[in-house]
Amino acid sequence: MAPSLDHYLQTAIAIALEGGQIALGHYQRDIEVERKADRSPVTVADRSAEALIRQRLAAAYPTHGVLGEEYGADGTPASHRWIVDPIDGTRSFVHGVPLFGVLIALEIESVVVAGVCHLPALNETFAAARGLGCTWNGRPAQVSRTAVLEDATVVYSDARSMRRRMGPRWAELEDTVHEVRGWGDCYGHCLVATGRADVMLDAAMNPWDCAALLPILDESGGRFTDWRGQARIDGGDAVSTNGHLHDTVLDLLR
Repeated sequence: MAPSLDHYLQTAIAIALEGGQIALGHYQRDIEVERKADRSPVTVADRSAEALIRQRLAAAYPTHGVLGEEYGADGTPASHRWIVDPIDGTRSFVHGVPLFGVLIALEIESVVVAGVCHLPALNETFAAARGLGCTWNGRPAQVSRTAVLEDATVVYSDARSMRRRMGPRWAELEDTVHEVRGWGDCYGHCLVATGRADVMLDAAMNPWDCAALLPILDESGGRFTDWRGQARIDGGDAVSTNGHLHDTVLDLLR
């Protein structure tokens, strides 16, 4: 009999915690920062954490596929695929800022069904699976009830990318909402899932950035889509909201 979704989720939580310990072993240390072809940073912490996560997943589920940010796809054709970002928010990590996380998601037949985001420097873990709800350090997570944009707290990853993508609409959004804060990357999306923010915007996203966040937002009562309103992980951008504000925000993003 195939393992249950809860079994997969508990395994992902345990492995994410291990990956987080690898990251913390290098955190706020003098480590070399390399640049990838897209100029994004990468360190030994990213590579070491992903290597450990892939090793643990292969041992637990040898027939499953894996896609990771640092080592790509393993080429295994499988109905079950794990999607891994060993350190989401590497820029925060290399600056000694604690807003980075380990992301692990499970995709079954091309549908993301479970996701974990572990923030090791903050000791916060978010976990969700389809139909099982979302938890924040073991207790239920729930989005906010904010119903109008004028009362909303909006968070984002990078102001320059927002201005480039949205142009004058970015200033319009800033002038409309209650407050705007730069609490970015996976942390910002998890703030929405726990009701501490109402909207999170990312102008550039990869599948490994998105996969774990989709079930976390869905199961906490919110919405996670690309900027065209599609609930997908390969749209190239992402917006999380508490659901009440989603269509209003999409109108601005379009």
